[in-house]
Amino acid sequence: MSLNAIWTIYVFEMRRFFRTITQSFISPVLSTALYFVVFGAAIGSRIDEVEGVSYGAFIVPGLIMLSVMTQATTNASFGIYFPKFIGTIYELLSAPISFLEVVAGYVGAAATKALFIGIVILVTSFFFVDIQIAHPLAMIAFLVLTCVSFALLGFIIGIWAGNFEQLQLIPLLVITPLVFLGGSFYSITMLPPVWQTITLFNPVVYLISGFRWSFFGQADVGIGASLFAIALFTAICLAVIWWIFRTGWRIRQ
Repeated sequence: MSLNAIWTIYVFEMRRFFRTITQSFISPVLSTALYFVVFGAAIGSRIDEVEGVSYGAFIVPGLIMLSVMTQATTNASFGIYFPKFIGTIYELLSAPISFLEVVAGYVGAAATKALFIGIVILVTSFFFVDIQIAHPLAMIAFLVLTCVSFALLGFIIGIWAGNFEQLQLIPLLVITPLVFLGGSFYSITMLPPVWQTITLFNPVVYLISGFRWSFFGQADVGIGASLFAIALFTAICLAVIWWIFRTGWRIRQ
């Protein structure tokens, strides 16, 4: 594996990110502040605590997950779709590098961008609520794993998409609703029993629950189930990407 090839792709993608660093920095800060005003102030005034945690602090992991999942997916999908759109992907495919190096470069850059956004939101939240992170190392691990796994998903979407509209289809119509319905702003234990059972079929529940456990030491589902869910999701994405490059689906056709 050529580290130089990975680094070249990674740096190229990161330069595009830093060209819009002001937008990349200000946008998540303003969005986080707005969520705290709407959810923390309006709804928080009616809900004092959730599972012994102030509502303002309780929604912080959900806010981070919402932004990280959408940003990782969007950045990775656009990163690989644009070369396909302008035709430079054929130069990339003809270069003496493996598909692992291509994926590592694009996915690594997208995951880094999403991680940056997640950290910005976390730091911003300290200005609004008092947060104590019970398991900081686990929090970082969950954040990195989520960034990587959803960047892999975004890479698949970028290969699949036939136009710019389709790039936004999955993040807007699938990922965002799943995050909102996955306990990002509430505990699933607050739902009626039948809806609790239905919600467990939402894979995002396990990611948010595990990430929230790293903050408060409590979760809606077991930490083992959360780790298994994210490992399974990552493995499926890797298998799909391997199949795409093996068959040339949507990249050589």
